[in-house]
Amino acid sequence: MSRIADDATTAWIRRYHPSAASAVRLVCFPHAGGSASFFHPVSVRFAPQTDVVALQYPGRQDRRTEPCVEDIGKLADLLCEELSGLSEKPTVFFGHSMGAVLAFETALRLEALGANPPRAIVASGRRAPSSRRDERVHEEDDAGVITELRRLNGTDAAVFGNDELLRMALPAIRGDYRAIETYTCSPGRRVRCAVTVLTGDADPRTSIEEAEAWRDHAEGPFRIRVFPGGHFFLAGCQDEVNAEILKELDAARAARS
Repeated sequence: MSRIADDATTAWIRRYHPSAASAVRLVCFPHAGGSASFFHPVSVRFAPQTDVVALQYPGRQDRRTEPCVEDIGKLADLLCEELSGLSEKPTVFFGHSMGAVLAFETALRLEALGANPPRAIVASGRRAPSSRRDERVHEEDDAGVITELRRLNGTDAAVFGNDELLRMALPAIRGDYRAIETYTCSPGRRVRCAVTVLTGDADPRTSIEEAEAWRDHAEGPFRIRVFPGGHFFLAGCQDEVNAEILKELDAARAARS
């Protein structure tokens, strides 16, 4: 296993404000169709006291020539391999939507390896891993996928007005939707770390009951906070969301000392 320096960037790992001397680490998992740059504001907020690692999946931005990984388990395997090369440091995972499921699956793999698993997962905008819906956006034509993106209101409006940008983004979006919509998880699978769930009260993709069901996947402490808003509630509640992340980072920092 190759080691990754605390201020290094790789194909998978983006550090917008490298901080080798930081005491704790925050690893950010993007949503379906999302990219590492979505978490640039999070890095601004928490660096340099925190080593903020934003993950870049294949098939988007500077990795757009690489094939998307259209299976959550395979993608989690690859992320586990990459993250296990990081230094030992108290770590919190933060994932939004598909990223919340990937954070969960990656944490399970790191716990099994004993390779610096997270002390907490902050799961945002996603129902519990074992909560199933029959969703098939990935089978829609391009117009159908775009309709879904507009409904969730998480894509930069400039993308919809630029055909070239839209054509570049759609393969990654569709591939990610295929990965998350074909994902299944048994109710008995649990991480040992703490789990904090953040959800919007008007999210068309996650009911409060489905968000509460994350409790069944946590052996450690569990808490949930409901925000006003839809699937991308965090855009309007960034300070409050950051406060929830800070609670977990502070707990990780305290446990280290």
